[in-house]
Amino acid sequence: DGRCISLLKILYTNYCVHDCAYCVNRRSNDLPRAAFTPEEVRELTVKFYRRNYIEGLFLSSGVLKSADYTMELLIRTVKDLRLKDNFNGYIHLKVIPGADRRLVREAGFYADRLSVNIELPSEWGLKLLAPGKDREAILQPMAYINGRIVANQEERKKFKRAKAFSPAGQSTQLIVGATPESDLQILRLSEGLYKKMGLKRVYYSAFIPVAKNPLLPAIDAPPLRREHRLYQADWLLRFYGFNAAELLEEAAPFLDEDLDPKTVWALRNLDFFPVEIHKASYRMLLRVPGIGEQSARRIISARRWGPLGFTELAKLGVVMKRARYFITCRGSFLEKLDAEEKIRARLLAGEKKRESLAGRQLPLAFPAGLASYGGGDGNADLCL
Repeated sequence: DGRCISLLKILYTNYCVHDCAYCVNRRSNDLPRAAFTPEEVRELTVKFYRRNYIEGLFLSSGVLKSADYTMELLIRTVKDLRLKDNFNGYIHLKVIPGADRRLVREAGFYADRLSVNIELPSEWGLKLLAPGKDREAILQPMAYINGRIVANQEERKKFKRAKAFSPAGQSTQLIVGATPESDLQILRLSEGLYKKMGLKRVYYSAFIPVAKNPLLPAIDAPPLRREHRLYQADWLLRFYGFNAAELLEEAAPFLDEDLDPKTVWALRNLDFFPVEIHKASYRMLLRVPGIGEQSARRIISARRWGPLGFTELAKLGVVMKRARYFITCRGSFLEKLDAEEKIRARLLAGEKKRESLAGRQLPLAFPAGLASYGGGDGNADLCL
């Protein structure tokens, strides 16, 4: 339902039959191996749950012996949690690609959400870095789960006592930066998965180098900024009515690292702006930088009762430091700049100032450092 909840995340085993170059648990990696038993996972989950440390379980696993064997262990765990331990918390269960459909179907009746990791954005990348995995073996269970969810929803409309199948839908995860695919390719893939497979969420994970391999990129740090921008663009796809072709193009297939995707789109399409707050549709308001779903709904509601000014917009939740260049109130600008370069420069200046302030840290020697932070007398008390 969109809430953030605390989950106990467990990897059932780090044994794995696959030898994926990007994975620390790959078969060829010489490291200690271990595996839980279903009873151990149940005991941990129930104890944490009863102490209110967690609200649910996220259960994943390496592939032990075979996909079917591993899937049977995972199902036994969650099934016993539900039936023997009367566990009513949230369960997110990873489906092992290649597992029998019968097992996937059974898993859906005990888990709130199922997920099949697509891992890499392209079939070429999967063959290169994970030669033991097959893209079709990943996409087929996705399609099957989607079909079962749709059928189950129809069944539950007719029969109220019908058992729910993966009521929180399905999701997937892919690694960003291990292979050279562009952000445009990644967003097109996500867009297709949302439309064709009915996914609730695509998770992006910045590639972290865990081994030296000539097939892997040599990077100093994970591309976390890129991961963040992809999440922002993904949000625009899911909730703001954008599509991948609007956000990126073949000539510029990577997201801007300095500005968020919606702001970059607005700068490229200044002919759509300024937007008059009192006349714009909800859909158009969502395309204004600094206006989100909640603030757009508030604007639609509030303007019915009278005119809105810039002060009122700020109170409604509009981020004026971004929106100010793209809106008018009753024909008036807060700040009128009609050149992309000028607006971009202003926005970047604001971002750099914010990052500078966020990066500042109160010195450990509090009294000695207070003066440099505008604290006046170094002997002054620290007020909290």
